[in-house]
Amino acid sequence: MFYQPGKEDHGLPYDPFKACVLPRPIGWISTLSPDGHANLAPYSQFNNLTFDPPYVMFSANQTPSNSQKDTVRNVEATGKFIWNLATYELREEVNRSAVQEEYGVDEFEKAGVEKEDSKLSGVVVVGNSGEGRKEMMIPMVMRSPVKFECEYYTTLRLPGNPPMGSADVVIGKVIGVHIDERVLTDGKIDVRKTEPIARCGYYEYAVVRDTFEMRIPGEDKAILAGLEGSAKKNEMLDREGHVDDGAKR
Repeated sequence: MFYQPGKEDHGLPYDPFKACVLPRPIGWISTLSPDGHANLAPYSQFNNLTFDPPYVMFSANQTPSNSQKDTVRNVEATGKFIWNLATYELREEVNRSAVQEEYGVDEFEKAGVEKEDSKLSGVVVVGNSGEGRKEMMIPMVMRSPVKFECEYYTTLRLPGNPPMGSADVVIGKVIGVHIDERVLTDGKIDVRKTEPIARCGYYEYAVVRDTFEMRIPGEDKAILAGLEGSAKKNEMLDREGHVDDGAKR
């Protein structure tokens, strides 16, 4: 079959597009509002953009009336957000935190998710009366084994077709990484221990438990260092004159 999105009907009972792009990492994003209310929500369009320095993105559709999601409002207002790894153990909490609540409702409490303070993501909040300025730390999901503290970089707004609203693509720089050492095996994060979940199409999810390795035949040390995500190796090779701009993938 072949169809042109937005121009012709695909002829299927359900839109196949998102079921073609999978598995998609889940952006389980926590934020604080300017008046200090915690927010937690999962987004099915999330990924890393670069690793040195590390940047991540998530996309949130606006409403047909062009109202932004609470997460985007908070990020743009405070300049900070947290990504929490969504795991199989936490799948029910992830799902409960997806419920649309009124602005200012604490989804951590609604979804029964335990909090812990971030280390770098302090936000100066102001009470409803305009008084009582104080710094609060954006909460993280305590039981999530991997968390990124992120500094807001920019928002790219993409137009949407009715009845969907525009999409806010939020980009942030990762300034802090939390890893539970219990999920490490031989110095690597072990998916058999983290069991990350991902979005597929329709109502479907996947859980990652099995992986396999392949190395590109004949690639030099510079390319392999980039594929490994090793900034230290890249720096060393750069000093030795082995890395050019085209080799840093």
